[in-house]
Amino acid sequence: MTLALAWRAQRAHLPQVQAPCAPDAAAIAASAVDCLLLELETWPKPGLVSHIDRGSHDDMDAATLRVSAGAIGPYFAALAEAGAGGCAMERLRIIGLEAEAAMFAATSGINTHRGAIFGLGLLCAAAGARSKGQVDPALSLGATVTRLWGSSILGGPVLLHSHGTKAHRRFGAGGARAEAANGFPSVYQVGLPALRRAALMAADDAEAARVEACFALIAVVEDTNLLHRGGLDGLLYARRVARQFLGRGGVGVSDWRERASAIHQGFVARHLSPGGSADLLAMTLFVDAHERSCP
Repeated sequence: MTLALAWRAQRAHLPQVQAPCAPDAAAIAASAVDCLLLELETWPKPGLVSHIDRGSHDDMDAATLRVSAGAIGPYFAALAEAGAGGCAMERLRIIGLEAEAAMFAATSGINTHRGAIFGLGLLCAAAGARSKGQVDPALSLGATVTRLWGSSILGGPVLLHSHGTKAHRRFGAGGARAEAANGFPSVYQVGLPALRRAALMAADDAEAARVEACFALIAVVEDTNLLHRGGLDGLLYARRVARQFLGRGGVGVSDWRERASAIHQGFVARHLSPGGSADLLAMTLFVDAHERSCP
């Protein structure tokens, strides 16, 4: 039985969207995949693929992302096991490259989840490390990533042809590596507060809370996907309209969905897609699930 088939068979017996306080690797991976799917099942997200439409993408749709999420699930489990075993960043990097190969094989070469493999994968490794006492259990998942692998993340090899590397060279953007090495400040200082604030504003609409968190991330994140597609003007436009949406009440006002949909269409018209913010939204959901189970 292949790694993917074995993981799917084990996952079939797991509850969905769970992050038990002493999770095993399969449970950690299941939670990570479920968070990727929750991000997909969120609309309107400016320019991003959802179960409703393709956003600004002509090479992928919801089915592509679902297949991709399933393909990389086993590697989230492997990363959690590596973290539990006290492995160094070099081992995590190898598993990440294996996950990328599985993603490309499943999607016929489309880059659907490279950013999530990196960021969400590190959080899975951190959850594994915490579950086996590799760090002080009082540390957050983000702080665990910094403590165990922060210097290695910044000092590791660079993907020469990635969008993030190109944006760093052209605009000086820190990108995913800086975000991870610093313990995912965008998740803890932006995504989580917005998600939880909106959960109070729209208590009966979990999708609305995810939309609010997405807009909050777009409003501040130095998203290298936006820089790649639209340059500095594209990034500034995205931030401006996201801040306007939030400043006018976000999802706390009755016409929020219509306003968010109009912004989504504006991103599509400009071919903008804040993929980094989408990855951070999935990470925010993962950390939120973990912290709700392990307060």
